[in-house]
Amino acid sequence: MMKTKRRKILAVGASLLAAVMLWTSIPAVTTHANEENVRVALFVNTDSNYKLTVPVVTLKGEGGLQIGPTGSPWLQSSNNETTRFSIDSFKVKAMQSTNWANIAAAIKKLQATSDKPVAYMTNTSQGNVYQIYTGPYGSKAEANTAATRVSSTLASELGGQKATAKGPYYYEAGQYNSRDQALAMQSKLMDANVDAYIAVKDSSSFAVWAGGEVDDTSLAGRKAEVAQAGGGTTLVTPDQVSMALLSHQEVTLNLSAPSPVSHYAVYGSNPILSITNSSNLPTQVVERSNRKYRGNFEISVLTGQLALVNELPMNQYLYSVVAAEVPSSWGAEALKAQAVAARSFAKFNMKVNKFKVAGLVDTTLSQVYNGTEKEVASVTSAVDATEGEVIYANGKVVEGIFSSNSGGVSADSTEAWGNVDPVFASVPSKEDNVSQSALKSWYYIQMPSGVAGYVREDNVTLTGSSNNAGLPYAKATANGVNVRPLPLIQSNVAGVGTLNNGQQVVVLATVAQSNEYDWMRGPFTSAQLVKSLTGKLTTAVPASISNLTVSQRGPSGRVLQLTADGKDLKIKYPDSWRSALGGLPSTLFDIVPTGMYTVQGAGNSVATSTTVNTSTVMTANGAQTASAKQMVILGAEQARVVDNSNNFMFVGRGYGHGIGMSQWGAKGLADAGYSYEDILKHYYQNVTIIKE
Repeated sequence: MMKTKRRKILAVGASLLAAVMLWTSIPAVTTHANEENVRVALFVNTDSNYKLTVPVVTLKGEGGLQIGPTGSPWLQSSNNETTRFSIDSFKVKAMQSTNWANIAAAIKKLQATSDKPVAYMTNTSQGNVYQIYTGPYGSKAEANTAATRVSSTLASELGGQKATAKGPYYYEAGQYNSRDQALAMQSKLMDANVDAYIAVKDSSSFAVWAGGEVDDTSLAGRKAEVAQAGGGTTLVTPDQVSMALLSHQEVTLNLSAPSPVSHYAVYGSNPILSITNSSNLPTQVVERSNRKYRGNFEISVLTGQLALVNELPMNQYLYSVVAAEVPSSWGAEALKAQAVAARSFAKFNMKVNKFKVAGLVDTTLSQVYNGTEKEVASVTSAVDATEGEVIYANGKVVEGIFSSNSGGVSADSTEAWGNVDPVFASVPSKEDNVSQSALKSWYYIQMPSGVAGYVREDNVTLTGSSNNAGLPYAKATANGVNVRPLPLIQSNVAGVGTLNNGQQVVVLATVAQSNEYDWMRGPFTSAQLVKSLTGKLTTAVPASISNLTVSQRGPSGRVLQLTADGKDLKIKYPDSWRSALGGLPSTLFDIVPTGMYTVQGAGNSVATSTTVNTSTVMTANGAQTASAKQMVILGAEQARVVDNSNNFMFVGRGYGHGIGMSQWGAKGLADAGYSYEDILKHYYQNVTIIKE
C-alpha cells in the first residue's frame, strides 16, 4: 500500500469539465451495422433515486421529425420546426380569454411560480380563444390544490373566472378524414363553451375530444351538455390504454404577440411516443441547454411526469461522453482508456436499467453526456480505435467506474459504498499530480494586522530579506491585491483583506494553486457543520461541535468515520461524507482546527492547546504567556497561523469518489508512455480487455 503524504494547506480546483474545449462544428460519423444502441434519459422521475423533469420539451430536428408509435409515424415536422411535447394528465385550467394582453400578463405571473403555464390558441367563430393550463400534477387531489393556488396567483386577472382542475377523461365527438373537418367541430363545441381538442390516433384521420375532466363521474355530468353542443353527435369514451396525441397551437413562447407552434400532449395509460430523425441529423432539445443530439427520442410517462429518452448507437454516445469527461487535447492512450472505461460503464448499466426507462442519465450520476456540442476528432478517433472493447472480470462486463483525480492513491471499494469488490482495490496513482503541473504557486502570508490568507505569486515579489524567525518577506506589486481565504480565485467568496503596492507581508508557506490533486475547504464554524450534517447521518447530529477528528480510515487513507467531541458520527456510505460536510471534493482529507495546535515535547509527550486571547509558548527562558489572537506556529513542514476562532479547515487530496480509474492519473501514465491497456489494468485489478 502506498502511503500518501497529506499537506497542511491545500485547496480545491475546477473540474475536468471546465477544461474541455467547446467544439462548434459537428464532425461526420460512421454508423456500424452491429453497433448496440444506448438509451439515455434526459428527463425522468424515478421517485426513488433520480428526479429531473420539465412539464414541456421542445424539439427542433434538422431535416424534420417523424412522430408517432415506434415504426409507425403519424406526423411529420418540417426542417428545424419548433415542436413541443407534454403529457396529458391532471392539470389546471387557469383562465380563458379572447384578450391577448390579459393572457400574456397572466402567463408572466405564473412563470414566476411553481405552477408553470402553457397557453393554447383555438380558432372559433368568435375569433381566437386563448386558454392557460398549468401542470401536470400527479393526482386529482394535487390538481385541486393547485387550482386554489393558481386562483390566488391570478386573483387580479381572473375577473369572474375561477381556476379549475382538469384531467384526462374525454368524450370523442366524431372522427374526420381531414383536419379542417375536425377543426370545424372543435370550433362548434368551443362556441358553446365546451373545451374541445383535436386528437390524432393514426396517420390518416382526426378526432375531436371534449371535456378533459378529472374522473368518470365529472365527465358523465357533462355528457348532455357536450351532446347538445355537438348537435347530436354520437359520443363515445376514448380507449384509455391506446396512445393518442392531443394537437394544440401553443402561444406561450412569445408574449409580445401570439406566435403559434405545434404542441402535442401525449395521452394514454402507458404511452410510448417515438420521435425519429430519418435524415440521421442532430435534433435540438431546447430545455437541455439547447444542445443537439444524434439518434432518436422516446417520450413516455413515469411516476406522473414526462420522461424523455435519447436512443443512439454506442459509439456516437461515447463521442460525446469522452469529450465531456476529459480534455480532448490529452494523449491518444488516455482518451482510449477513457473510451473503454466509459463503454464498459454504459454496457454494465444498460443491463441494470437503474432509471426504469433507461440504464443511464446524462449527468454525473451516470456519465456526462452533452450531445454533439463537444464532439472532436481526437476523441472520435479514440472511440473508433477501441470500438467494441470492454473490461471483463470473472466472465462479466466490469462497471468501468472512474473519477477525476485519486489524489495519489485510488480508493478501495469499501471506502466509497461499503461493498467489497476486488476489481476496485486501492492502488498507487502518483501520476495524479499532473493536474497541478501548469498552475501558479500561491503564498500563504500574514499581513501586518495578523490576518493570514493567500496571494498568487504574480501579485507579490520576495524582497530577499526575512524576519527574526527566518520567514521571508514579500511585498505587493500592485494596488488592491486580494488576499483570499484559499489559494484559489473565488468570485463568490469575500477576501480576508487587500494589499497595496509596496506593502510588506510575511510569507509562511508556498503552496500549489488549489486543484483536483490538492484542495482545501473552509473554514467552517460549528453551526455550519451542524447544519450541513443535519439529515445525513445515521446517528444523532450534535447540537454543536468543539472538536472534530477522523476516527477511522480505509485502506487508502480515506475517511470512514468521524468523531465529534468524543461521540462517533456515522453515515450510510463512506463517500457520503463529501456531501454531508458541505461538498468536499473527496474523503481523503485531514481536519485542521484553526484555533488549536499540538506540541510534541521530550519523551514523545504530546500536548494540545487552544488559543483564546493568550497562550503559553516555549521560549529560551522557559514557558511564557503571550498574546495569541493570531499566533504563528513554526512546524516541521511549514508555518501556520493559529487564531482564537473555533473553526475547522478540511485539507485533502483527490476529486471524486476515487474508485477505479483516475482520469488525471490516466493522463499521467499516458504521458509516461503507457498504453491504454496498461492504464486500465493498473486501475482495474485482474481484468482483461475484450472486443465484443
